[in-house]
Amino acid sequence: MARKPDTPLKRGWTTGACATAAVKAAYTALLTGGFPDPVTITLPRGQTPAFALAAESLGEGMAMAAIIKDAGDDPDVTHLARIEARVRQVGKGTGVTFKAGPGVGTVTKPGLPIWVGEPAINPVPRAMMTAVINELATDHGTAGDVEIELSIPGGEALAEKTWNPRLGILGGLSILGTTGIVVPYSCAAWIASIHRGIDVARASGLRHVGAATGSTSEAAVRRRHGLAAEQMLDMGDFAGGMLKYLRGHPIARLTIGGGFAKLTKLGQGLLDLHSGRGQVDMDWLARESVSLGTDATLADAIRNANTAMEVLTLASEARLPLGDLVAKRARETALGVLSGAPVAVEVLVFDRAGQVVGIADGW
Repeated sequence: MARKPDTPLKRGWTTGACATAAVKAAYTALLTGGFPDPVTITLPRGQTPAFALAAESLGEGMAMAAIIKDAGDDPDVTHLARIEARVRQVGKGTGVTFKAGPGVGTVTKPGLPIWVGEPAINPVPRAMMTAVINELATDHGTAGDVEIELSIPGGEALAEKTWNPRLGILGGLSILGTTGIVVPYSCAAWIASIHRGIDVARASGLRHVGAATGSTSEAAVRRRHGLAAEQMLDMGDFAGGMLKYLRGHPIARLTIGGGFAKLTKLGQGLLDLHSGRGQVDMDWLARESVSLGTDATLADAIRNANTAMEVLTLASEARLPLGDLVAKRARETALGVLSGAPVAVEVLVFDRAGQVVGIADGW
């Protein structure tokens, strides 16, 4: 994750909120001939933000409105993306239907809250847009039978920077959001993506997944076990969020891979591995080294080391299998969180070059 600034942060709007505002503006124009600008919507928790239109057009039986997404101070790949909604009148009795336009993805794998073959528009945004259509239709004495086509120009390229390809969402971005509000640097979106990755893996019948703290360890895990991209969970620093979900949604085999420092923290019992929320405990490493039979001189050197990398170097020079012990302790932490769930756990500790310096497995 990007580094969070120390100054107060501005909140933003989800793609779902922007799409709902664009739909409301477009359908209003379809019914009345005029676009409300700005257009105000009601979010699930009652807030009523107003959105300026970036573009509008009105034709025979169709209206289009566009909103530029403002993600506030969150490092969101969709910040300043253009969310377009085309609302078309369709045959009576069809209700509200959704279509993926350019830049909006389509679901191709089971396990997500949207059926395979459907546009990647999550349930809450769908409900928000449907409610807007129904409310306007009732106010104007019509049935509200419309097709909503959502597009995000450039969305297919932006989606490559997200988890969508691994989740089997192809062709573009998802329309997301449960509250309509983007909280800058929130952990919730990342953890939710880990959960969806587990859901997709289970629905696809996968029996082995990997979870890595970063790109180097991910590549190393994949090489070691020949895992496909869709078998990798984007754990990052959120070991706890991943393990707690696996406890209730188990997969037969789990490989956790990470650098020495991150997995030392997991071995210490920390479940959030971010440097801002927990540090490597050099005293802990020194005590663990003593359990391996190290002498007082090396234990003191470990205790007084500046970084975990220095500790790893000291242990390597002394041929001390500290990496294996860190892997063992990290595995014990993971098994404790899994609390008897039928998940066999392997932990791999890597150096910065992606070489294994510690291993603990249960299969």
